[in-house]
Amino acid sequence: MTFEMPDTVYDAFQRTAQTWPARDMLCVMPSTAQKYGIEAGALSYRAAQEHVQRYAQAFKGAGYISGMRVAVLLENRPDFFLVWLAMNSLGLSVVPINPDLRRAELEYLLSHSEPALVIAIASRHLDLRQAIDRLSFDLPLVKECCDLPPPRDGASVAEPKSGQAQEAAVLYTSGTTGNPKGCVLPNSYFLLAGAWYAKLGGLATLSKDGERMITPLPIFHMNAMAYSFMAMITVGGCLIALDRFHPSTWWDDVARSEATCLHYLGVMPSMLMNAPARDSDRAHQIKFGFGAGVDPKLQAPFEDRFDFPLVEAWAMTETGAGAVIAASTQARSIGVASLGIPQSDLAISIVDHDGQEVAQGQSGELLVRRAEGDPKFGFFSHYYKNPEATAEAWAGGWFHTGDLVMQNASGEVFFVDRKKNMIRRSGENIAAVEVESILMKHPLISAVAVCAVADETRGD
Repeated sequence: MTFEMPDTVYDAFQRTAQTWPARDMLCVMPSTAQKYGIEAGALSYRAAQEHVQRYAQAFKGAGYISGMRVAVLLENRPDFFLVWLAMNSLGLSVVPINPDLRRAELEYLLSHSEPALVIAIASRHLDLRQAIDRLSFDLPLVKECCDLPPPRDGASVAEPKSGQAQEAAVLYTSGTTGNPKGCVLPNSYFLLAGAWYAKLGGLATLSKDGERMITPLPIFHMNAMAYSFMAMITVGGCLIALDRFHPSTWWDDVARSEATCLHYLGVMPSMLMNAPARDSDRAHQIKFGFGAGVDPKLQAPFEDRFDFPLVEAWAMTETGAGAVIAASTQARSIGVASLGIPQSDLAISIVDHDGQEVAQGQSGELLVRRAEGDPKFGFFSHYYKNPEATAEAWAGGWFHTGDLVMQNASGEVFFVDRKKNMIRRSGENIAAVEVESILMKHPLISAVAVCAVADETRGD
């Protein structure tokens, strides 16, 4: 496939909607609909256009303009994507909110990101209102994207850029020290992710014939926003976002949705392999699974039992598709934490603690950048309000990932461990220092250290 990247996420959506207006764009399974109290079924690209246009008119009519941000807490409801597209059409940026955040965490995120508005489900309004009351600025809070109040004063906070360079989202990612960092993500970040996935090929080949991708992963993460959603937008496919991963009904949802591919995290194969074998284990249309963190000893048995390959990949919120490695070829190694061979547009360096390249076969920290042109193309723009951390991450012209890998003579990269003091629980990054800082507030605690304990199901 060949693609000419448009200027914005909205432009990419419009191009696909005009090409395949009658195709399904989003699909809600009955179990997810029941959980959220919304309607089950599919939404076509044409119908999505109507929703997006209506939402865009609401934002524009209320005075929201380019450079403003809107924080959105809608869990895994499909409306998240429609609201985001409407915002993107006007040059607004989305700040997705993890629905599990508590009041203090909400207060930090809102204070730091400085949105003009918060759109959230009703059940979180009390916590959000309490967090907003502690901010230094007033912030309107609504349940849906209609009859919007005007934005707060001084709400244009994003850098004045346009097109592919314009800010499209701010995603928060845990660090090893201090509070979570806000990754500013331009349109190019999401557009390249969709184009990269559509061109990946091999075991993870996507066609333009109407792919259907199912994911239970949270849509406030880059995986669902950049890879799942943008891949389907790029090839004219349909995204089926579940409210979460339900092991007991997973294969029923996969079969009923007629999904052709799926996204996973390592905890999912572990849970599914623990379930009793069923005659319907292969009663699906899945061609491949795309994800990360499968237990190496389970990869081959899983693929044999369920009859499709698990394409293991590596990326970070900061790198997007600017630097991603995926074991998508037929010649991939299975069961050894292989990430495959980096594509030619990605340059990597594996270094020791002193920044010196390690010998072949030895582990070291993975450094990445684009091989040609802008070394940061497709990456995050910067950490919001944290130029020091941005500069540190890009020291020497390479992005320092904090992940330890090794590379063999064939160029294949293998994941080893994380250099960061990070706990990885069920796909969520938890900085030990954040937990420690909370525990240290207790008057009976004078010293504390938090570390990960291995768990067969959840990783840590």
